[in-house]
Amino acid sequence: MLTAKQTSVWRGRYDLSQDGTPIAVWDPSVWKSGGRFELAGRAYQVRSNAWGTRFTMTDELDIRVAEAERVGRKTWTVLADGRTYAFRRPSFWRHDQELMDGDTPVGLIRRTSAWRNEASAELPGLPLPLQVFVMTVILTMWRAQDSAAAA
Repeated sequence: MLTAKQTSVWRGRYDLSQDGTPIAVWDPSVWKSGGRFELAGRAYQVRSNAWGTRFTMTDELDIRVAEAERVGRKTWTVLADGRTYAFRRPSFWRHDQELMDGDTPVGLIRRTSAWRNEASAELPGLPLPLQVFVMTVILTMWRAQDSAAAA
């Protein structure tokens, strides 16, 4: 299980762990959607378009590793290594996101604590860098939604 715990309220920084072992720190950009993290000695940059509906992840050589499209919609996708992974929000009233295999949910990302900004993800079959990418996209989307709701 991948978990994210916010460490800094002011910057929105998150510690990411897999099965209790720290693996990365998500460091979001202050002025725009996206950010960076390092995983297993490799640096990754996550960027989004102006509307926060499309995200890309590049490595330290600026090579595109993954791309998320239609983020924030009921259904959205992630493209990586020639594969397409489908996600959906099962309920308008909740923030959960499900990883789909056809019509069957096979994974879940959920906010585990609204007060402490914590999340967990079970994403079987996705490589770890892709799991982290999906988690950072979701954290960024939730942050934007929370900011819009507070305004």
